[in-house]
Amino acid sequence: MSQALPLSPLGTVTSVLGRALPVLPVVAVIALLGLPVAPGGEGGATVADAVSGLVVLCCAVRLLRGRRRPLSRTAAVVIGLPVVGIAVAAAGAASPGAGITGLARYLQIFVLVPAAVLLLVRDRRDFRLLAWSFVGLALWQGAIGVHQFVTGTGASYQGEDIRAVGTFGASDIMGMATVVAFGLVCAVGLALGSDGARQRTAAGVCSLVLLLPLAVSFSRGAWIATVAACGAQLVLAGLRRTVRVGAVVAAVAVILVGGFGVGSAMLQERISSITQVADAPDQSVTDRYTMWAAAVDMWREHPLTGVGLKGFPEHRDGHASLALSSGSDTAGAGAAFRKQPLLSPHNMYLLVLSEQGLIGLLALAGSWLALLACALRGLVRARRAPSGNGTPPGLDCALVACGLLGWQLIDFMYADIGGPSTVLTAVCLGLVGWWALVDPASSSPQPPARAVAAPASLEEASAR
Repeated sequence: MSQALPLSPLGTVTSVLGRALPVLPVVAVIALLGLPVAPGGEGGATVADAVSGLVVLCCAVRLLRGRRRPLSRTAAVVIGLPVVGIAVAAAGAASPGAGITGLARYLQIFVLVPAAVLLLVRDRRDFRLLAWSFVGLALWQGAIGVHQFVTGTGASYQGEDIRAVGTFGASDIMGMATVVAFGLVCAVGLALGSDGARQRTAAGVCSLVLLLPLAVSFSRGAWIATVAACGAQLVLAGLRRTVRVGAVVAAVAVILVGGFGVGSAMLQERISSITQVADAPDQSVTDRYTMWAAAVDMWREHPLTGVGLKGFPEHRDGHASLALSSGSDTAGAGAAFRKQPLLSPHNMYLLVLSEQGLIGLLALAGSWLALLACALRGLVRARRAPSGNGTPPGLDCALVACGLLGWQLIDFMYADIGGPSTVLTAVCLGLVGWWALVDPASSSPQPPARAVAAPASLEEASAR
């Protein structure tokens, strides 16, 4: 009997790449967000958006070649539910161009790319590969952000160019915070639910490292969403781990802020401002409240279908009070001072309510809540699975999925879609969709359909 020869390093790499080939286009989408944003091109499509279109195309080709049923009935309903509100709002847009542009963007982020990611992920190894890709992107953007804070080359904040924005520039101050928060949530989930010591240790170290760039992003919405999502992950992982990890995080925070004085005065002021948004709000908070009120007023005029896709900027001035400023000031990170127009309410739920009405909000939010319920059900199933070393298999995937969706749902109270990092929302929804709507235990891909030879007899047919 001949013995199998060990693979060479090149053969090992080829084998790994071959096994991960279906999800490599998704990894490419994540990796391309590490490239700098072209000056003046912040509001348009990026290379990552273009590659996300290729992801959808690759998925379609793979389905046609494999002759597989694309989605289960439940998955098709949950993923496709937002189409109802989006299509109605596109038909009611102020112009055909706005309707088509908005339709394409919403379908990309909430339907097509999530469905493609769901179908391309074959098993938990693919899921973990994408989760680690999020962590890797967060470390890269976080390192750039910390360098900007230390050297004073970031976006302008309180008269100093210290705000960490990574490669996204001063016009997208939420981009780096979103990327780092996604990576932190993935790292926490991998650390809490992994059954391997190496992965658990590496993920734990990455999660602690990512606390610093998240802090110097000075993004209150990202802070709130991250604390809530990671806290939920800790509770879902077990109370003992909650206490231990909470103590470690508290110690690291004390060392960074108290010991080394990492932006202590500005961080304390920013944190305290969270509790002062009702009593003494700054101008950014006042603008946000004013736009929220304008969005609600638009909805009251068009309760079922809203004002149409891309209609918020057109109707804003007719519904906003005089408290709204002319725009937000942006500068730093290699860009000159400019007034950035306020084109959205910075609340995804109110944006959908104003532009798509109750029909759109119920369809979109209903899809997200269904995903959350199914993801939590998958987490319960994973915890009940037999385990030989105390950690249920698949618990890390469950914690990552629930954490990512929880973070996004909370962050949507303070932000909406827009900017280069938006495509990551689509990838996150696809990951969550795979865990929530595909049985984790049956993770092997279905074989291609093959022609079956005719049986030679009735007995053989009945046996088959």
